Order: sequence, then structure tokens, then C-alpha cells
Amino acid sequence: MPRHRVASIVQGVFLLVIALISLVPIAAIVIGTFQDGGEIIRNGISFAVDPADLSFDNYVMLFTDSGLYFRWFWNSLILTVVQVAGTLLVSSFVAYGFAMYDFRGKNLGFILVLIMMTIPFEMLMLPLYVQVNTFGAADQYWIVVLPFLAAAVTIFFFRQYFIGIPRELLEAGRVDGVSEFGIFFRIIVPIAKPAFAAMGILNGMMVWNNFLWPLLVLRSAEKFTLPIGLNTLLTPYGNNYELLIIGAFFSLVPILLLFLAFQRFFIEGMTAGSLKG
Repeated sequence: MPRHRVASIVQGVFLLVIALISLVPIAAIVIGTFQDGGEIIRNGISFAVDPADLSFDNYVMLFTDSGLYFRWFWNSLILTVVQVAGTLLVSSFVAYGFAMYDFRGKNLGFILVLIMMTIPFEMLMLPLYVQVNTFGAADQYWIVVLPFLAAAVTIFFFRQYFIGIPRELLEAGRVDGVSEFGIFFRIIVPIAKPAFAAMGILNGMMVWNNFLWPLLVLRSAEKFTLPIGLNTLLTPYGNNYELLIIGAFFSLVPILLLFLAFQRFFIEGMTAGSLKG
């Protein structure tokens, strides 16, 4: 058997094993959705279960008596869509300016972006929280989104991607009378679809799972996002483990669908460092 054939088989087996290992936690939580929540907390999630102990009671409760769960789910979904769309738009605009235009302070501005990438959010959290209280903007959805529209990591990624686009394309658009915004939306965006898909997935995962900042600024239970809402199910006065487990499982669905829908663009965007003109 040819050596490259053996290497291909070994690589395939290795990737299959890694994929199966990665699916173990998902399979475990799927089984847990059919079990009693208190039993899981006492004994842990196990694949050694008696089929007679499995039931659809948790699913019935989710769709008939889950309280504010679907309100939290909807809040998270709307915030994720709005914030990801806004972040991609604002960050790509900023990155486009850094990549395609020459202006005074350009290098200093990009250095500041790099510095922002090294600063953890926990260091900025207190000043932001003080500003929110000063302006009386707490318990508003827009304050959850606004501080993160210009994301340093997303700006850096787009800038590196845009640098690989030949500037001759921009000049050709200007010669044809296309406006600067037209050049961006009609020429740059179609070329950079893989980059937008990659950043859309990564930002979507971060926003969907974001817990700390919404916890600080949202006060009303009906405005909670899904991570905060699920956390409220554990209290000193009683715990709803059944809803917590099945709710956590359903919280995986949007991210899995997002990745499956854009995985081709995601892989292409993460591996394409530049475009060759």
C-alpha cells in the first residue's frame, strides 16, 4: 500500500477519534434530558442508565410549564443577531479604513487596537458599569450591545484579510464611478464573505454565551438573557434541575445550526490569510 495512502487512513482514523471524543459531552447531555434532574445532580450524568428510568417529562415541562425560559431564549437570540450584525458592520468599516486608506495617525490607531486586544474585559468592566449608572442606562438592551460594536479582535482579523485584496480593484471601481460605500458593499464584501462568516460564527458564540456584562446591566427578569435566566434556576430556596438541564441542551441548538450553516465559509475564512492578485 502506498505510503501516502497509509498516512491518509491514519489521519482519517485520528480525526474520527477526536470527533467522537468531542461528541461525548453532547451525547451525555442528550441522555440527561430524559432523566430526573435531582438524580443527575446526585449521581452525575452516566451512559449506564436503565431505559425504564428515561422519560419525556422534561420535554413536556419545557413546552408547557417553563416560565420565562422562551422569553430568555428570544432575548438572547435577538441580542445575538443585532450585536453580531452591528459588530461585523462597524468593525469591518474600521478595518477597511486601516487597510485601504492612508491618513495621519493610522499606525497609532492600529497600535491602540492591538493594545485593546491585550486588555481583558474585567479591567474595563468597572469603568463601563460606572458610566452606565451615571447615564441611567441600566436595564436597557442597547447598553448590552453598544460597548462591543468595535471589537478589537474582529477589527484585526478584517484588517489582515483586507490587506490581501488588491487596491487595483478599488481604483477600478472609482474609475467606473462607484462611491466609496459602493466599493465596500459591492466589491469588498462579496470578496470577504469567508471572513464575515468566520467572524460571524465566533462573535455569535461569544455573544450567545455572554454572561457577565448582561448580568451587570440587566435588572428585570423578563429582560434576562438565556445564560442569566438559567442561572436563576439555582436558588437557596429551590432548584429546578430538570429545566436547567434541558434548557442548557436547547441553548446549544442555535450555535450548532449557525456553525453547520456557515462551516464551509468558516473554514475558508480561517485558512485564507490573503488573496493573491
